[in-house]
Amino acid sequence: MSENEIGRTVLGCALTVHRALGPGLLESVYETCLAHELSKGGLVIDRQLSLPVKYDNLILDSAFRLDLLVERRVVIEIKAVDQIVDVHRAQLLSYLKLGGYKLGYILNFKVARLRDGIARMANGL
Repeated sequence: MSENEIGRTVLGCALTVHRALGPGLLESVYETCLAHELSKGGLVIDRQLSLPVKYDNLILDSAFRLDLLVERRVVIEIKAVDQIVDVHRAQLLSYLKLGGYKLGYILNFKVARLRDGIARMANGL
């Protein structure tokens, strides 16, 4: 399964979760439910995966945590905010670069229509 195919599956599952729950809940609720939907489809999901930062001879083991890593290749950052802003995009781009991942999504569930809360970022795809 390619990164793009994984991404399409993630978006379908995210729509299922958003239709069932709607906006207004905590990010942790959406994260748990999305992980459940993806797992039901047989995908490998890592939640709250530690992402180290390497600088010079220093390694910061738990500098960042990925909300979800799907099939060990696609990063998902869950939000429940009024709107996705530049700092959210910078956060995801940093995760992609630090982890060597090619594709990531910000999914903001605090919207009336989920398609208005999706940001896709690719790093070398």
